Amino acid sequence: MNSTDFKLLQNINTPDDLRRLRVEQLPEVCSELRRRIIEECAINPGHFASSLGAVELTVALHYVFHTPDDRLVWDVGHQAYGHKILTGRRESFYTNRKKGGLRPFPSPEESDYDTFACGHASNSISAALGMAVAFKKSKDNANRKVAAIIGDGAMSGGLAFEGLNNVSSTPNDLLIVLNDNDMSIDRAVGGMEKYLLNLDTNATYNRLRFKASQWLGARGYLSDRRKNRILRFNNALKSALANQQNIFEGMNIRYFGPFDGHDVKEIVRVLEQIKDMKGPKLLHLHTTKGKGYEPAEKSQTEWHAPGKFDPDTGERIADDDSNTPPRFQDVFGETLLELARNDEKIVGITPAMPTGCSLNIMMREMPDRTFDVGIAEGHAVTFSGGMAKEGLHPFCNIYSAFAQRAYDNIIHDVALLRLPVTICLDRAGLVGEDGATHHGAFDMAALRPVPNIIIASPMDEHELRRLMFTASKSETGPFVIRYPRGRGSIIDWRCPLETVDVGTGRCLRKGTDVAVLTIGPIGKDVESIEGSFAHYDMRFVKPLDDHILQEVAEHFRHIITIEDGIRTGGFGSAVLEWLADHGYHTPVTRLGLPDHFVEHGTVAELRALVGLDTESIKKAISDAETLHH
Repeated sequence: MNSTDFKLLQNINTPDDLRRLRVEQLPEVCSELRRRIIEECAINPGHFASSLGAVELTVALHYVFHTPDDRLVWDVGHQAYGHKILTGRRESFYTNRKKGGLRPFPSPEESDYDTFACGHASNSISAALGMAVAFKKSKDNANRKVAAIIGDGAMSGGLAFEGLNNVSSTPNDLLIVLNDNDMSIDRAVGGMEKYLLNLDTNATYNRLRFKASQWLGARGYLSDRRKNRILRFNNALKSALANQQNIFEGMNIRYFGPFDGHDVKEIVRVLEQIKDMKGPKLLHLHTTKGKGYEPAEKSQTEWHAPGKFDPDTGERIADDDSNTPPRFQDVFGETLLELARNDEKIVGITPAMPTGCSLNIMMREMPDRTFDVGIAEGHAVTFSGGMAKEGLHPFCNIYSAFAQRAYDNIIHDVALLRLPVTICLDRAGLVGEDGATHHGAFDMAALRPVPNIIIASPMDEHELRRLMFTASKSETGPFVIRYPRGRGSIIDWRCPLETVDVGTGRCLRKGTDVAVLTIGPIGKDVESIEGSFAHYDMRFVKPLDDHILQEVAEHFRHIITIEDGIRTGGFGSAVLEWLADHGYHTPVTRLGLPDHFVEHGTVAELRALVGLDTESIKKAISDAETLHH
């Protein structure tokens, strides 16, 4: 695909410019916008297929609504590249996801057009309802409109249903746009997704109903009380005739659709018809993830975030990994299958990330023992707890940042009952270009105070296998294993499966004066540094290794702790607490993530930014040694 002149797009600096065009020109705007996304993402990788699928609805929304005064609340910001390009960021879009450049997801800190944070799924309805209610209560802003755009499987999240429940009972004029592409990252699962695929409403019927309601309202015949009675009767009648229930209209949310989400003129027409309608309403659009780029349409999961590719041929440009260590997630997937072959009680659970966490490896061989529960992290944990209660041993894999949404479930539904659920937290630590919403910064600090829980982090692939095997044999309560995104350090990663003693670390290097205590793969960076310091891989955050801590407290003049999690309340804090509780006063330097949200960039760039790169670690060791000489 050769770069072409963007005759319309090059003159669109804000949505006001878009709204000056004739509606007949919008298909060409969509075509140019799609080409712009393809050409940029080919050389600057990002979340690709979702944004291609949302091009037409993005153009239509900005064309009909007067943004940013009217609010568009995006859900799962994977969809929003077109939105960024149309809202003053066309020329800077090449910096997307780069350090110091555009953020990976919409953020109010970047643009007034970005109305809320949306790195995680399912929050748009709740946030948008709050905005709609705030506008309704304001004399100056009562006519401002709010639309929530939810898709990419986010409707399976529990928060979306909590929002819908409140929408149905709170006076509001919210519009919910359901971008239904039958996908999350992998193919969407669950009853709601099947329901949405089969839902249908006649467009002519909707137009007649809308005109009738306008006529009756204008003549004073349609009070709110009468309107609700008519709605309930109408919904019951329609359900009986169609032999199909409509969950949205059952909640008194007007339903329109499904419509073709790639017919921009039709979407504009429908939005113009319903935008001034009082009360909550939902517009259901069927879209295709990866629309307009054949390779992405055919392989939607692979093209969710494909990395670099040739835009003309669709060939993905991958690094040569023939002689490189495996990804931690693949070691997890292969090891879990190995464990499951030898233990029929082991099952695998993931909230919508079988490919992302490599549970798909076990899923291919044992589909009846693997469960993709959709974007529903809290449910994934409680579901795992229920299985553990009745004798199974679940391995529940959740990205660290997404596991934040399951915090109560971990405490109340697993730890409280000492249930043997192994929670594998993928993408722990700094994840890179996905930025602040996706860094796995808080797991150790958040989980460390929870009783009955074991928290471990492997330094390499062998340790990951050993910890997984140890967890599979543990019956004392939940066992958390956290590991990072990306590749490990051992090419020959298959090692014998053997247990390690819970709460024990390893002395990797003897030394004098300074003892460095690490948790997780960052210990490999310490191993590469020359010096006379001692190095201990602690392996467990909870319980800590009392013998190692006593040894370093009594024989070293300075302790340095290093972790790739938040420093406040994390591993280093645990060491400080242990020293204080046992009457030791050894000075401690703690290296970890700072007390603010870390921006996006490559992992190497971000480690240097927060003082966790090799040079920063060297300096901390040198400063400690100098202090005591």
